[in-house]
Amino acid sequence: MSSFNNALKNITLKNLAVFIVVTYAVLYVFANFTGRATTNWFYVIVIGYFMVMLRGHWKSFRIEAKNVFSKIELRYILLIVFLNIFFSYGMLYLSGALINSFPFLDFLVAFGIPSMSLGSFLPGIVGFVATVIVSPISEELIFRGVFLNRLKLFVPTVFAIFISSLLFGALHGFGSMISAVVFAVCMAILYLKTENICVPMLAHFLNNLFAEIIRLADVNNAIFTNELVIGIFSILAIISAILLIASIVRELNKI
Repeated sequence: MSSFNNALKNITLKNLAVFIVVTYAVLYVFANFTGRATTNWFYVIVIGYFMVMLRGHWKSFRIEAKNVFSKIELRYILLIVFLNIFFSYGMLYLSGALINSFPFLDFLVAFGIPSMSLGSFLPGIVGFVATVIVSPISEELIFRGVFLNRLKLFVPTVFAIFISSLLFGALHGFGSMISAVVFAVCMAILYLKTENICVPMLAHFLNNLFAEIIRLADVNNAIFTNELVIGIFSILAIISAILLIASIVRELNKI
């Protein structure tokens, strides 16, 4: 096990939780007081926190980055990523259908933690980089690097996976919450299989990259308005759900 991974595991859940709560509260209050969306810079500050806490171990991190495919193949990572992307669209379709059929569920749309995503505020290429690079790095360090590792000390590993994944899902909106939880479970499994945080970081990066490319390419919003496209994506979502569930069950049985 690398010194970076050891150092990451030694960051306590209590210290990180206090830092997150205090930092987010300060930024949120300041944003409401000044009218500036400073909470969108939350993840940048989090990365700074990890840079300080893990100082002296970045050489080990670079080695892990170089060895990202030593225990797992790129095609497996890509498969997990694409399955999650199509599954997420299926969940968006399903949530939209629920809201349209049962208008009283509208309150669920507003449910969740106020956005801490850089990409939700920053425009153009800066927002793209924030969504594709900054968010994956910070979220993997938080939820897999610390939350998952520390929870494993108190509860069985499978429980730790689901608890950390539920916390990750809580950061997402109603339509994305379930798919985010499933995605987080997959990232936790990748991390546990490889003991290399760079693996889920890469998968998270590819997931956000492909999702952003699809979003930007869909200039006419065909994914949500064209019946043929919706039908194709729905079929792919069902297939993805079956394959993801089978893969998750198989991997959890090995833990």
